[in-house]
Parts: sequence; structure tokens; C-alpha cells
Amino acid sequence: MDNNNPTTQTQTADAVGSSAGTLPIRLVLFDIDGTLVSTGGAGVKAFGEAFEAAFGIPNATEKIKFAGRTDYSLFRELCQWNEVEFSVAHRDLFFENYLRLVDNHLQANEGGPFPGVVKLLDDLAALPDAPAIALLTGNIEDGAKRKLGTYDLWDRFAFGGFANDNEDRNLIAAAAKAKGSEYLERPLEGGEIVVIGDTPKDVACGKFIEARTLGVATGGASLDELVACTPDWAVPDLTHLTAAEICGR
Repeated sequence: MDNNNPTTQTQTADAVGSSAGTLPIRLVLFDIDGTLVSTGGAGVKAFGEAFEAAFGIPNATEKIKFAGRTDYSLFRELCQWNEVEFSVAHRDLFFENYLRLVDNHLQANEGGPFPGVVKLLDDLAALPDAPAIALLTGNIEDGAKRKLGTYDLWDRFAFGGFANDNEDRNLIAAAAKAKGSEYLERPLEGGEIVVIGDTPKDVACGKFIEARTLGVATGGASLDELVACTPDWAVPDLTHLTAAEICGR
């Protein structure tokens, strides 16, 4: 594959699952950080500050890798690294501080949607027999709402799978699929879903539910790293693929 040619970077693998290439797409699931928007590092900054505010430990996030992770699993790892007892009460205290602090950073407005995001959302909604558009993210729901609301994107999404559903991103994907079936009032097959994200973990969780997968190199992984995960598509950004191509319309 010529990784300097955007047209050859797009289609990278056969569709996941035997029916993935033939079923109409009924649900498109988007990751948030690194996929839809950059927040100027608001979440990462707020995580460290919230841990210090809750437990008096500075620089707690220095050894933590955030890309593709879920908020609840990140908090558990922070507790392990810093010898803080993990409990629901401690988790609630931490996220109470986190939500207050992430708002402060988001108000600095050091980010925005990535190239192609708004047009793709518009074009997906305008398709004949348009798919449902929803979220599949490692953010807690209140954090997701704050991040997307900052850029007037929250109301674009019908529902979501969030860290509140599970610490494990694969199981968040399963929750999002189940919510999609409930929203559409019919059981969804994996091949009727597209998962869009910026890390190998996003591709992996899409494959876990047998969805089609689109890796976009605007966040936590390079294009080559995404191609190595064999998604159905891998693109430099979301200007390189149309809504009709994603949904087979």
C-alpha cells in the first residue's frame, strides 16, 4: 500500500464478518476525543488536577497513556499507581472534581471539530434512509456532553455508549449496539454498524461487535498504526471518505 496516496489509504481490509459488506448501514458510532474533536487537552489536564483536588497527589497522570482508554479504567489505574484505595465513593469524588475542572479548560476554547467532521455528520443525516448517528466513547456521559456541547455537537447524536456502561471499551461497544437496537426498535447485526475512531482500541471494539470499522488518523494513532489493525477503512481525516461510501448508499 502506498501510504502517501490518500486514495490507497482509504480501503484497507475486507469487511468484518460475512455479511458486513452487504447489509445496509443502520447505525454509525463515533468516538469523541481525537475523532470528532480536539479539546486542547482539556480532559487530560482535568484528570490530573481532579486527582490532586480529590486526594492531594500532584502529577498523578505522568505515567498514564490516555489514547483509546475509558474514564473509569483510567481512574482505576491512577488509584493503583498512586496507592489510593479504589472505591465507588472515591470514583464519585474524583469525577465530581473532574467535571468542574474540565469545564474550566473547555471554556478556554483551545480546540474544535476535526476536518470533515461537521460535513460528514450533515451528509449522514441527509442520506436517504439515513442511519442513526450515536456515540461510542470512553468518556463518562457528563464529560462527553460537556466536550461536545462546547462545539455545538452534542445534539447531533441520538444516544451513546459511555464509560458509565462499563470500564471495558469492548463492552461499551456492546452496550452501544444494544442501545441502537432499542432506539431503532429492531435487533441490529454487526454488519449494519460502522464504528469510527482514532486508535487501535476503537478498531478493536468495533470488531468485537462485528461492525465495520473506520480508523481516522487525527488523534491517538498514526495512519500506519491504524492500517496495521486492518479496519475496513483508514484515512488521514474525515474529508477522505463520504457518507455515501461509508453507508453504501
